Amino acid sequence: MKNKEFYTSIEDKNVTVLGAERSGLGAAKLLQKLGAIPFVSDMADEEKIADRVAELQSLGIAYECGGHTSRVHDAEFIICSPGVPSDALPLIQAAEKGIPVIGEIEFASFFCKGTIIGITGTNGKSTTTALIHHLLNTAGLYSVAAGNIGRAFSEVALEIPEDGFVSLEISSFQLDHIQLFKPHVGIILNITPDHLNRYSQNIELYAQAKFNLFKNFTAENLLILNYDNSFLGSDKINATGMVHYFSLHEQLKTGIAKFGDEIIASIDGKETFRCNVSDIYIRGEHNHANAMAAIAAVLPYIKKAEDIKRGLLSFTGIEHRLELVREIDGVQYINDSKATNVDSVWYALRTFSTPIFLILGGIDKGNDYGQIKDLVLEKVVKIYA
Repeated sequence: MKNKEFYTSIEDKNVTVLGAERSGLGAAKLLQKLGAIPFVSDMADEEKIADRVAELQSLGIAYECGGHTSRVHDAEFIICSPGVPSDALPLIQAAEKGIPVIGEIEFASFFCKGTIIGITGTNGKSTTTALIHHLLNTAGLYSVAAGNIGRAFSEVALEIPEDGFVSLEISSFQLDHIQLFKPHVGIILNITPDHLNRYSQNIELYAQAKFNLFKNFTAENLLILNYDNSFLGSDKINATGMVHYFSLHEQLKTGIAKFGDEIIASIDGKETFRCNVSDIYIRGEHNHANAMAAIAAVLPYIKKAEDIKRGLLSFTGIEHRLELVREIDGVQYINDSKATNVDSVWYALRTFSTPIFLILGGIDKGNDYGQIKDLVLEKVVKIYA
């Protein structure tokens, strides 16, 4: 394994970026700013990514489209975009040639001076990432939301000051190639079946990708986990550093939990924060869990409880996540198009007590639709599929 200096001392060195999507483009631009010589390779035909090709051309960054040639391996190391699967031929060949591969998230982290709060999980990542960012900003702290939400981490890493924060949404794909990455705070919200087509229908492999979030943790790092999730219980996780749990159902001596209409955070039995559920604007039990994770993440940095409560009340959620679009003649139209797996739909259906007309679509990713059968029979009038 290479050390950090190998990836940061890159002036005049050739570095390949696999994938020209948002994160790949961001990595290429960061490489160029740092004096490296980036080369971008993408499988898509040029006309399909014409906008990104135009940007690469305007920056004078070399690229290829429509397939990966041997030039991919003319590099000190390869930065892999999250859309490129681990078993892609160029990555297999890189391993055979001894060329290191890291992800865009990890590469960007080497150049970020501020505090990194990394959020992953199957569901709730975008909401929790946005809420943490909002809480920090509301308390007067400099914060940027990036990663899977907003801008690519590579695009903002150099902007964040030492006393600033990045609230970083991280997918399992972005965690596949972790070598040295170590956020200051890591959150795993939940693990339920998703993207199993990428992980050979093996949820254990999917979970292991999530666990890469804390693989490099040391004593000063804080890991925040969902006590209620079967993959994240204390008997499942072997992590170095501080581990705090959040729970909707269990009393926790160290962590944050829901007690009736209150949410209480404690360390070794000593209360550190308390608020009412009514202080949280976003609705639904799953959002109470997201809020608890966010509170646990910012408590070491926001000293006044009132600042946190003010942020919780003023955060109205994110687009496409249980978003009220309009109400017409007593009918509410809810946009929940970020519910891209069965578990998300399960939580959404639990949120409403009125009859539901449900629009379902998208790509099957190896999920078990039986999980929502009872709620559909109980609450749904009609499905448009």
